[in-house]
Amino acid sequence: MDCAIHKLAEALPSVEFYGELQKAFSHFNASLFEDNLPPCLITLQRQKNTYGYFSSERFVSSDTGECIDEIALNPSWFVVRTVPQTLSTLVHEMVHLWQYHFGDPGRRAYHNREWADRMEAIGLMPSNTGKPGGRRVGEKMTHYILEDGPFDRACQELMTREFTLSWLDRFPPQEPGQALAAALSGGASASAAALARVAPLQAENRSHRVKYRCPCCAAQVWGKPGMKLLCGEEACEAARMRLVGS
Repeated sequence: MDCAIHKLAEALPSVEFYGELQKAFSHFNASLFEDNLPPCLITLQRQKNTYGYFSSERFVSSDTGECIDEIALNPSWFVVRTVPQTLSTLVHEMVHLWQYHFGDPGRRAYHNREWADRMEAIGLMPSNTGKPGGRRVGEKMTHYILEDGPFDRACQELMTREFTLSWLDRFPPQEPGQALAAALSGGASASAAALARVAPLQAENRSHRVKYRCPCCAAQVWGKPGMKLLCGEEACEAARMRLVGS
């Protein structure tokens, strides 16, 4: 019975989706921040022209009164950008989390030199244009991933463990370039707009593997796209496993 409950929990989309984001947070906390970052509440939001934001002490426990920070990610962009680009937004917000607890954030909505230095140290280059040569500090900032930098290597390590984002928005923004331009021209506050370089519209899985699920017992396996898999559980009577998210 416990096994059946565990499989059911794994099959619940909310548990699966937020579990993947928490797994990524824990991985980067260990690999890029020496496991020093405190826990936070990861949420999904669709604030226009943002990839994500950090909000300090946004939530309070109804039981203990303890306050906890929020990192919010915009799922509208998950299908538009590669998985590493999406994860770079998560880490961008983790730098804000680090600075709030261990540094000096400075005045609201300004990305200062301390923030920029920490970003660069972990392999995300601050740039107000999203390209080499842009300003490293300012109110409206983006970043790009440094090839073979600490984030790039940590991300590749995570991806080799068959990590992916299982659920993607079917109706993403159609003009990512225009959305980026709007945000950088003042359409979103800097504290809420953790923008990274936008890729062409695509749903890329760098691991080249997808997840299949049995419709009867909810057992899951990974495999190459296009495989035809049958569940081996006796009670499932060789039910054909379905691609997760299809």
